[in-house]
Amino acid sequence: MISLIWAMSDNGVIGKDNQIPWKIKEDLLYYKNRTEKQTVFMGENTYFSLKKAYGVRPLPYGRVYVASYRPISLEDAVVVADAESFLKNWNPKDSLWVVGGREIYALSLPYADRLYISYIQGSYEGDTYFPSFSLNDYDLIWSNRTKQVYYTCYERKKR
Repeated sequence: MISLIWAMSDNGVIGKDNQIPWKIKEDLLYYKNRTEKQTVFMGENTYFSLKKAYGVRPLPYGRVYVASYRPISLEDAVVVADAESFLKNWNPKDSLWVVGGREIYALSLPYADRLYISYIQGSYEGDTYFPSFSLNDYDLIWSNRTKQVYYTCYERKKR
């Protein structure tokens, strides 16, 4: 199963200067509770942004796959040169969490079984927006609203 997880503001912002432009502890905890010790897939910029945030501490995931168009070597991740083939050939019995950034989300949407979207209340200034997408092929299977965030989970309708 391929699951995408992201937070976005009312105006579609997901990032600014390779960082999340809001600091909402409950949303970070929500993200951590779903992705900790899980297999994740991310782009190179997201990987280096997380490494910078965690410093010398290891990333909190299980296996880490990083998409990169250039030949790089990472000691704590598997580098994926062809992200689309990687997604197309992912074993649906295995769980994969796509955690960003924008290009990886755009490539992953056609393969996504579930979408975990945190709608952050309010508009934020940013330079990275979530790619255009439709929820027509998905059913809302869970939601929870708090003062600052509307949490949702959508599951792809049977094909």
